[in-house]
Amino acid sequence: MTEVDFSQISAYQRYKLMASLIVPRPIALVTTLSAMGVVNAAPFSMFNMLGEDPPVVMLSINRLQDGRLKDTAANILSQREFVVHMSDEALAAQMHACGESFPASVSELDAVGLHATPSHSVRPPRIAEAPVAFECVLHETLETASRYVFIGRVLWLSARDGLIDTEAWRVRLQDYHPVGRFGASFYTRCRDRFAIGNEAASNPIDTL
Repeated sequence: MTEVDFSQISAYQRYKLMASLIVPRPIALVTTLSAMGVVNAAPFSMFNMLGEDPPVVMLSINRLQDGRLKDTAANILSQREFVVHMSDEALAAQMHACGESFPASVSELDAVGLHATPSHSVRPPRIAEAPVAFECVLHETLETASRYVFIGRVLWLSARDGLIDTEAWRVRLQDYHPVGRFGASFYTRCRDRFAIGNEAASNPIDTL
């Protein structure tokens, strides 16, 4: 075994190891609204679901090297609302492009050719092309030396037509093709799926 004492390596080295080993990670493409009304969109892979009662998600955003906040973090702290979108294969290239550095006065949606549509319960808009959108209000904030961890409480879910069976409350996974982060600049698809166990075999993955 390769043994690593995390107290003896740098924060950057810890990041490289953790971000490349704890994979694949779902990608949140997050829209926020600045105090000036500019729609910001940025992807984050330090993201996941934390629970359903209340329905909460976690979003971790690092500070920039000079200590400044990224626009998404500044907007969440200021406005206390955000929308988390899941990125699928069709959206992957534009999601990645939203990670480029743009001035705060420029909306990434305009820059990469995506379109905003009004949310139902929060001020930041949703992305029309995204398969899934969770509208969130800020529930709790954790601050560390290097980043902010935002806990968002989900108020509303919007999903592409046909993706959710709202009678059985199941997702048609055969129609859902999200992408995940796989370390460094690599992404991964979710098409190679398999079931384990008798119960899984009796509930095909396309209706989980």
